[in-house]
Amino acid sequence: MSLWSIVSHMPSEQFSGLFDEFPRSLRCLLADWLENQPWEFINGSDTFCTSVASGLLSAMLEKLRSTAGGEGQQCQILQQVSSIEKIYQQDPLRLVAVLRAILEGEKTAVIKTDRHLPLSFHRRQEEMKFSLGLQRLQHHVHEIQALRDSPTAALSLNPRDPQMTAEKKPLENELSTLILEAVKELETAKQQVLKRIQIWKRQQQLAGNGIVFEENLAPLQKRCESLVEVYFQLHQQVMAASAELGAELLPRLLERLNEVLSSLVKSSFLVEKQPPQVLKTQTKFQASVRFLLGPQLLKASAKPYTVRADMVTEKQARELALSAYSNTLSESTGEIMHNVVALETNPTSGTCCANFKNVLLKKIKRCERKGSESVTEEKCAVLFSTTVALTPGNLSVHLQVLSLPIVVIVHGNQDNNAKATVLWDNAFSETDRVPFVVAEQVPWEKMCDTLNQKFMAEVQTTKGLLKEHNFFLAQKIFNDYSARFEDFQSRRVSWAQFNKEILPGRGFTFWQWFDGVLDLTKRCLKSYWSDRLIIGFISKQYVCKLLSTEPDGTFLLRFSDSEIGGVTIAHVIRAKDGSSQVENIQPFSAKDLSIRSLGDRIRDLGQLRNLYPNIPKDQAFGSHYNKEQTGKDVRGYVSTAIKMTVESERDQQSLSAAGGPSQAHPFGQPMLQPELHLENMQSVLSPICPPAPFGPQPIPTGYPTGESNVNMVVSNNLGSSFSSPSQMLSVSLVTDPALPHGSDLPAFRNPLPFMPSHYLPGETSQLLSGGPLPEPQDEEMPESPPFPLVESLLQSPSQWMLPPSVELPPSVELPPAPDFDQFLPEMAVEGPALGPPFVPPQQHSGYPSPNVSCWGLGEARWDDSARPGHA
Repeated sequence: MSLWSIVSHMPSEQFSGLFDEFPRSLRCLLADWLENQPWEFINGSDTFCTSVASGLLSAMLEKLRSTAGGEGQQCQILQQVSSIEKIYQQDPLRLVAVLRAILEGEKTAVIKTDRHLPLSFHRRQEEMKFSLGLQRLQHHVHEIQALRDSPTAALSLNPRDPQMTAEKKPLENELSTLILEAVKELETAKQQVLKRIQIWKRQQQLAGNGIVFEENLAPLQKRCESLVEVYFQLHQQVMAASAELGAELLPRLLERLNEVLSSLVKSSFLVEKQPPQVLKTQTKFQASVRFLLGPQLLKASAKPYTVRADMVTEKQARELALSAYSNTLSESTGEIMHNVVALETNPTSGTCCANFKNVLLKKIKRCERKGSESVTEEKCAVLFSTTVALTPGNLSVHLQVLSLPIVVIVHGNQDNNAKATVLWDNAFSETDRVPFVVAEQVPWEKMCDTLNQKFMAEVQTTKGLLKEHNFFLAQKIFNDYSARFEDFQSRRVSWAQFNKEILPGRGFTFWQWFDGVLDLTKRCLKSYWSDRLIIGFISKQYVCKLLSTEPDGTFLLRFSDSEIGGVTIAHVIRAKDGSSQVENIQPFSAKDLSIRSLGDRIRDLGQLRNLYPNIPKDQAFGSHYNKEQTGKDVRGYVSTAIKMTVESERDQQSLSAAGGPSQAHPFGQPMLQPELHLENMQSVLSPICPPAPFGPQPIPTGYPTGESNVNMVVSNNLGSSFSSPSQMLSVSLVTDPALPHGSDLPAFRNPLPFMPSHYLPGETSQLLSGGPLPEPQDEEMPESPPFPLVESLLQSPSQWMLPPSVELPPSVELPPAPDFDQFLPEMAVEGPALGPPFVPPQQHSGYPSPNVSCWGLGEARWDDSARPGHA
């Protein structure tokens, strides 16, 4: 974006008096061209500045004349051009001052309005500054050459001519002054190149957090090569003028020149492609290093140069940095396979690179950690090193460069915390730091920018976090729900708050929760977030405040505050009396949404009508619905579909008031299920549950008894109710009202021998609204009196379980009642006449593990193969 593209839309009153000497109409015609000229860097009145200003004036007049040819007001523009030429032809530096003042005024106005200038404008400014400095340096070299080649210089330096001896001293002084000024310009240009290399490295590190940067090193390589070329020209002039410079000045100049070349050579050895910053042992990875000055300086060698990669600790990296990478590594801290690669020059692309393609970190030596520092906070790096010979002079140089900080892990469960360490280091480290020192506390405003960049990069969306989102995140990380948004702007957040301290009432840190949101949104919710259908970062309490005044069926989507990687639907339910209740559906994980998308789940739920504030759900989510298959497929099969249903407490109460059976899941969770018509329950249940005697069942103390309705789910045992389609069968179990309340020995009407005993007693509301029942605790139960039904069965074995055609062998005696639990397995093994061996029932989702003492006699009738529709 150009500066003029912003200024042209600003009121002209903000620039009053700025275009008095140079018309605004001509500024509009020149537009971007004017900003791409180095007006601001032409400082001085020497011959170089005068010549550059004259060239810019000529180029501007030509540009205006060519532009005015297609304008309607051609005559007026040409008159202005002629006037400018007449005014500034004799003093082009005056034009430079006028245009510099115009650009400075425009920048001031933009900063006052937008608080910053476009990044592209800064980059162009930096490029122009370096280019002009390089031109100035070349101009000085030509001046030195011209002075040395002048006839006066040739005569004055001839000792045989006594007439020129008097002019020798002033000439030497002038030559020395020009050379010293040229060396100073060279050092300034070198600092600009090194600064640009540091900026590139810093941008590469920020790219690890998702910030886009220009990876192309070709412009930087061209800049280095241009400066080195001028260096050799100046070095040649210095050596040629060694006699005039004297024995005292010449060594100092050569030392300064050598330092310039050494800095450029060492700084141009870069890691072009970084290794993974979270590196798992026994995993291959790739990396590449590039020597920018290699194609220009590397001397041809019979044996190719090689680059070596070694793992170093933070302490070793610090020692190398303090020695300006002049020392060599004594010992590698890890064992790396395939860590030596050839440094190759490609004449076609003009690059000199070493590409590591199959590097493998076999193992790592951990160093001593300080305080409470964990393994995932330990930082190390890969050191790339080589020794090359440069031309001219066959100078041997040792090159070393460190990669970005790396956290080495040995297991995937360390990945999350390792990413937190890398994110913090990438975001808040300084450019020229001691490896790998980083601040322990940073401003919350910077943390918001970092989280926003990471979110947009991971999700690959242009819709970042809003002010309201940052407010919620601040409340969460600081555990402060009373402060205002402005109060957080001056706060600082620590590394411990970010990923060491567990959030209050939770089992995870702030980063672990935020990373779960990133992963879920990236995998399943990218399009919903990009369409701004998900508020996401909002507390449950604030959701209740928003929805409590909305019509029935208004809903919104928010990320779960209590679970990692979950999104939930909050919707409002209004009763007939006008009271409202906000319900939050159990959060959906990435696994749930991979089975049925979020849009289809919202379509399934009839109680959801309008997306907050007032957008019909079909209008908001219609583009996210998947087409449902109907009819028969090509093989003639009827299509099936998974649907999601959620029954609220109001629905359950309405069903209870109407006397109808509740079809909600016994745990009160959302249920994915195909439609099932239950007109003939008796025909479905009769093969499975024939009337039969039922053995005594111990009932846990504290469960209320009485008439209750219980729902049974017959599933295909694929996991949770979100993971597989299930059928819901509503079965009414009625306890005997004749028994006293709380009796341990209820009699059952139409008993179900396959139903787990501790699901039967209790009120329906407890089973439905309270979620899953706690696991039964092992405790001693009061001994129950003998059950008459069991006694009668024990006295008459022919009445229980065995068909009439089966007779017990005379040698088999029934055990006494206390040993009855062990009788069935023994009969299954020792009594071949009794039929096939007893097979314990399969464990089904939602049911406890079966055992004899829990299931009783009815256990023998559990036969999956007899159930209709069982797969």
